[in-house]
Amino acid sequence: MAEPVLRVDGLRMWFPGRRHGAPPVRAVDGVSFEVGRAETLGLVGESGCGKSTTGRAVLQLHRPTEGKVWLGDIELTSLDDEQVRVLRPRMQMVFQDSYASLNPRHSVARIIAEPMQVHTDLPRRAIDARVLELLDLVGLRSSAATRFAHEFSGGSVSASTSPERWHSGPSSWSATNRSRPSTCRSRRR
Repeated sequence: MAEPVLRVDGLRMWFPGRRHGAPPVRAVDGVSFEVGRAETLGLVGESGCGKSTTGRAVLQLHRPTEGKVWLGDIELTSLDDEQVRVLRPRMQMVFQDSYASLNPRHSVARIIAEPMQVHTDLPRRAIDARVLELLDLVGLRSSAATRFAHEFSGGSVSASTSPERWHSGPSSWSATNRSRPSTCRSRRR
């Protein structure tokens, strides 16, 4: 069996209590999972059970209280902020409410181009061409590039997933805010 692309072992993310002397808030407590190449993992659970916090801790946006996170053979929790920043183009988190991920003040083209501007050395012309290619990939016309999120109906979901597709990786995982009657659990497809 191939080495997992993402491995999380004993992840804990505790936050200090709101008042002095209050016990810590155990947002995530002992989460472990693996994601293999070409595999998708979805975290499903009730609102407030720690799905988004797990994602942020895996991406090192929140530094975990305990646990280890490996991206391939790289142990992320041992890296400093600059070393993690270099790896960011290889990591992503997709939320269920894709509309909320779109900045209402930016055009679709700007939203899609931003990750490429931050994480690559591509010239502007190449980024513009890639934006149009991605719009086509998700079934939107090139005229959508100048539009804003509120100008879409069903297309906003496609537009919001385009930034994640600019650097297609071997696997993905997502956090969802869909409410379930049970506690958090992982589900593989």
